[in-house]
Amino acid sequence: MSLAVVTGGAGFIGNHLVRGLLAAEHRVVIIDNFSTGRRGNILDLLVRHRDRLRLEEGSVTDPVFVRRVVRGADIVFHLAAVPSVQKSVEHPDISNEHNITGTLNVLLAARDGGVRRVIYAASSSAYGDTPTLPKTEDMPPEPLSPYALTKLAGEQYCRIFTRIYGLETIALRYFNVFGPRQEPTSHYAAVVPRFITRMLRDEPPIVYGDGNQSRDFTFVDNVVRANLLAVRAPVEATGRVFNIACGERLDLNALVAALNRILGKDLPPRFQDFRPGDVMHSLADITLAGQLLGYSPIIPLEKGLAITVDWYRNNENRTPATETPS
Repeated sequence: MSLAVVTGGAGFIGNHLVRGLLAAEHRVVIIDNFSTGRRGNILDLLVRHRDRLRLEEGSVTDPVFVRRVVRGADIVFHLAAVPSVQKSVEHPDISNEHNITGTLNVLLAARDGGVRRVIYAASSSAYGDTPTLPKTEDMPPEPLSPYALTKLAGEQYCRIFTRIYGLETIALRYFNVFGPRQEPTSHYAAVVPRFITRMLRDEPPIVYGDGNQSRDFTFVDNVVRANLLAVRAPVEATGRVFNIACGERLDLNALVAALNRILGKDLPPRFQDFRPGDVMHSLADITLAGQLLGYSPIIPLEKGLAITVDWYRNNENRTPATETPS
């Protein structure tokens, strides 16, 4: 039974990954400082799996703390980050400290602590707004925001640690992840939970721009599957970056229409100005992840949206996590 450390394990993607690891019979240690993650996301797990799950409260910006927790682990999943393009535009120094220095601290702790493999939560924002679609991993990155730049720097650190130090690393570029327990209320919230919660209240969803911008929306269970596959991927996959998505795109106007169908409503969007740092179109080529990781999406978009709508409908008073790397 291997020991896995999940940084940011109380966040949106993190808590789903912890659940997947526990279901796969791993022992798990969560690292989280609860700046964005939520205790409520993991309380049930801490009670039900107290024999295989431990919480270590602290920040990846503290190298002494990270070294202590990581030492002796088999796998580290590094998801902890300060999320949001908009927040990074306002506070680039904070993004740099947590997303770059924090990642370096994790890699150093893994290198020196006997860890076999580090799986890093990268971001499709590294591609920027290049017009070429779909995005392939060999395209030159063109980050448009401090957030995108910090996530790209983390990828490069992973690659270098594999090449120079022999630490196995795999970077997974997530494309617009959504699902249950995702924060809908903050100004920086991801678009799917923000749309759903407004529409459940019969309020029009707010679209920044004209609604023609498109995204490769990826249900969170697909991301968990990719992480679990990365644990046992062949050594040829290490030191590399992989797109993790569904390989199809939907524009925001069509997303509103899909949610109206699921909800049985007819709410038109309310348009506002574009936000700085946002990209117009995003679509992943997931061929490489299929070849080397064995990845393919298991939950299609419309089914994922329906599952997510059901969760928010049944948990209207719950405050979920805010960590949404995408």
